[in-house]
Amino acid sequence: MGMALGNSLTQNARPFDVLAMNNGQPDWENLLGMINTWKIGQILVGLPLNMDGTESMITLRAKKFARRLAHRLGERHLKVPVFFYDERLTSNEARRLAWEHGLIKRQTDPIDDVAACILLDSYYHAPDLAVYIANFHDQTAQDQS
Repeated sequence: MGMALGNSLTQNARPFDVLAMNNGQPDWENLLGMINTWKIGQILVGLPLNMDGTESMITLRAKKFARRLAHRLGERHLKVPVFFYDERLTSNEARRLAWEHGLIKRQTDPIDDVAACILLDSYYHAPDLAVYIANFHDQTAQDQS
């Protein structure tokens, strides 16, 4: 899972890390620790839609991850709102940019952090397109699924 950090004042984003996932699950302690350490103010979760705007199985997994993340943030009393943002074509753009700038040596090298940076840049240019998911106030028992 690619991560980027952004500064809302300067509207600059930079690639941060690629967090390993195990069967669709991150190392929650590590992820929540980073969110707390870096004093993250809000989280964008990329929404992987098909090109025609329809949802796929990957879209459903992203939604499930976002609900779990919001729930775990709430459990720790971390007041961080979670949003979805359309991530269509970010991986293609990230691979192109990473290749052009020598950030990757092979076309198969991971670029998820660069894609996350592109997602965040897109958000800075069009924040109204973000879809609010949840924050610590909104979680219910059914969101734990």
